[in-house]
Amino acid sequence: MTTTTECGFGRTTEHREYDHRANTATQRHIDVATVHRGEPLLRVTWSDPVTGAHGYLVVHTLVSDLATGGTRMRAGCTMSEVEDLARGMAAKTAVFDLPVGGAKGGIDFDRKDPRAVGVLERFCQAMRPWLAAHWVTAEDLGVPQHLLDDVFARLGLQQSYHAAISRAEDPQGTLRRVRAALNAPVPSGFLLGDVIGGYGVAQACIGTVQACGWPEAETTVAIQGIGTMGGGAAWYLYEAGMRVIAVADALGTLYCPDGLDVPALLDLRDGYGEIDRSRVPSHVQRLPSAAVIATGADILVPAAISYAITTDNVDQVAAKVVIEAANAATTPRAEAVLTGRGIPVVPDFVANAGAVAWAWWVLLSQVGTDPEDSFLRLRTEMLAKVALLLGKWILDGVAPRQTAWDLVAANRSAPAPADPPAVPALTIP
Repeated sequence: MTTTTECGFGRTTEHREYDHRANTATQRHIDVATVHRGEPLLRVTWSDPVTGAHGYLVVHTLVSDLATGGTRMRAGCTMSEVEDLARGMAAKTAVFDLPVGGAKGGIDFDRKDPRAVGVLERFCQAMRPWLAAHWVTAEDLGVPQHLLDDVFARLGLQQSYHAAISRAEDPQGTLRRVRAALNAPVPSGFLLGDVIGGYGVAQACIGTVQACGWPEAETTVAIQGIGTMGGGAAWYLYEAGMRVIAVADALGTLYCPDGLDVPALLDLRDGYGEIDRSRVPSHVQRLPSAAVIATGADILVPAAISYAITTDNVDQVAAKVVIEAANAATTPRAEAVLTGRGIPVVPDFVANAGAVAWAWWVLLSQVGTDPEDSFLRLRTEMLAKVALLLGKWILDGVAPRQTAWDLVAANRSAPAPADPPAVPALTIP
């Protein structure tokens, strides 16, 4: 195994003593300066001794000596990608005023390869010093939560929120509470932990509809990706009465202008979030995967991969609004083109931040195991944030991303206390 670590806010490799008290005291000042465009605190590159695969950890900011962010696996994952995602996680925690920083893990390996679980386990073992004490991770592209938790259990860390749970006065009680929340059944027949992120995206869409004054029953939506995030969003948009007219997975785009039967399609998914085409009704059109971007829907929800909308395909976007359910779904240049065309982009670090916000509300005992409490909290906060973003866009022409960055600054701009050692550590109930 080979690891390369870069510390500090530059790319020069160095070693320095880390003082979590000083970090806690200056965290708000650091985040304002670094979340948007600054260098990350730490980069780690790992090489798997068995397959030669590479893995990456980027810690963008530490707050309360902690950072949070998922672990993904896909062939072609790069350090640059993980860096972008870690920056986005730091923004998510700031927008929702969570007492943690942002990080991300990524592994360049095919999730369908039979060796994938072994690669994931060795990556987590190599990252153990961070996972044990500082990095709270969770599912992401190609890495479902149950698989991640199985790996953590084999490593003796019990659950992927271990770095936070271990701080609790009663870690086992906190672990039971977290597991109860993740596994709480919801009326859709799914589990709360599997749908809460998609529910948040759906609320971002509903907030957009409300801000634009569109009738929900007449609003159409196209969704790229039908896995955990995209599938959850599709379900709750369908429940809200909107017409989901297109969904795309790795096999192609399914399109029906009158609206797809979302519950039926979700039942046809396999473990990789792909729909069994042999069981799709004949009246549903089968189009190439890329066709979803050009669908003439009111709202486009890229919920599958990063960099889904680029300068190569941005001219094909026919939607009136883009809601980023995938992390870093739109490149900066493509977003500039969309903004110039009058198409607002609700950024990922608002639209898809529901999952991380909810996880920390659970950890901090701010919501219980009743799904309705979680749905109410997330719905209230997401609708308010989207109303602010779209209101500034409609009234003043300010891009939603800029307003979201203003929220980051507002939530991380309080002056640092004069005496760092007096700052209390984050307490997990």
